[in-house]
Amino acid sequence: MTTTTDLDILQWRDKKRYLWLLGLIAPTALMLVLPMVWGLNQLGWQAASQVLFWIGPILVYVVLPLLDLRYGPDGQNPPDEVMERLENDKYYRYCTYIYIPFQYASVVFGAYLFTASNLSWLGFEGPLSWPAKIGLALSVGALGGIGINTAHELGHKKDSLERWLSKITLAQTGYGHFYIEHNRGHHVRVATPEDPASARFGETFWEFLPRSVFGGLRSAWRLEAQRLGRLNKSPWHPSNDVLNAWAMTVVLWAVLIAVFGPALIPFLIIQAVYGFSLLESVNYLEHYGLLRQKTANGRYERCTPEHSWNSDHIVTNLFLYHLQRHSDHHANPTRRYQTLRSMDGAPNLPSGYASLIGLTYIPPLWRKLMDHRVLEHYDGDITRVNVQPRLREKILARCGAAA
Repeated sequence: MTTTTDLDILQWRDKKRYLWLLGLIAPTALMLVLPMVWGLNQLGWQAASQVLFWIGPILVYVVLPLLDLRYGPDGQNPPDEVMERLENDKYYRYCTYIYIPFQYASVVFGAYLFTASNLSWLGFEGPLSWPAKIGLALSVGALGGIGINTAHELGHKKDSLERWLSKITLAQTGYGHFYIEHNRGHHVRVATPEDPASARFGETFWEFLPRSVFGGLRSAWRLEAQRLGRLNKSPWHPSNDVLNAWAMTVVLWAVLIAVFGPALIPFLIIQAVYGFSLLESVNYLEHYGLLRQKTANGRYERCTPEHSWNSDHIVTNLFLYHLQRHSDHHANPTRRYQTLRSMDGAPNLPSGYASLIGLTYIPPLWRKLMDHRVLEHYDGDITRVNVQPRLREKILARCGAAA
């Protein structure tokens, strides 16, 4: 006789199955706002129309946070019995593949808009103003930053096609080394003082940003040099994955500059810096203050759900392919996004990533929001926290702990 539980499992459906296509809003947003730009220009509202070129930051800092507050947490976890079926459903991987052509179509179109001397077809007299150009570059950077997350999903997989697609996606922002450092560096050292991508308690985002950017770059190069050394090859061998990933960026940027001219250079720099800074703000909040303890043999304990901040807010999860279910991701790095679960034992953020990215830029607000949560997670024991070294003695003294 079939039980109700068995029937529930047989009938289980991913309620987000078709909502994952909302992830395509980011790489198409620039094109979607053009009819509104044209319409506002026809009404003589040129100043208002140029605000729409800031659609990327508007999505990141306004629209997604409001939607996260409106719709809240997801609450649906796939049961064990459907995991294999869900994992092997190719529809989900096609949802990530299709991001890439839209991403590059927007990059090329953005390059055209940035350098065009006559946009009369859009209702402008001459080129875009510099405020509109900056907004345009930031919007393209936003889709590049979200594209790094798409590359993150693809780069964890064993399929060679997906790994190459990951590198292609990273080429826009010049962050190809992330493919190496994240998989073989961050996942090994996560939630330890040695990991450049794990933020420390008391460390501001502005201190973390250069440490993570340059630390990740150095780590990626070192990892590839070590790999090639074991094969008796030079670090400068063409099979160096850092070099061939960067080569994709060089080729892409060179082609764009050749087509649209040197005037495109500010656009390329702005979009790249903003794109990878969005990634780093997410890195900052994902492991802030969390620390894996050392075992008796001096090694760090295995990474568990308690070493990553989790968020189950549904809207940002749809845009970031469940990246916010970060605790499960670190426990099961090759698990596809549709099967990631919100896990017991994981510390939870107060809202979705989109709501918190802007707060990472303002250290007093961030620390007021998060420091007490870190301490509560460790039952007030500051000695179990990954503390910023320059603040260690001060924080230990303030908390009444022995240094």
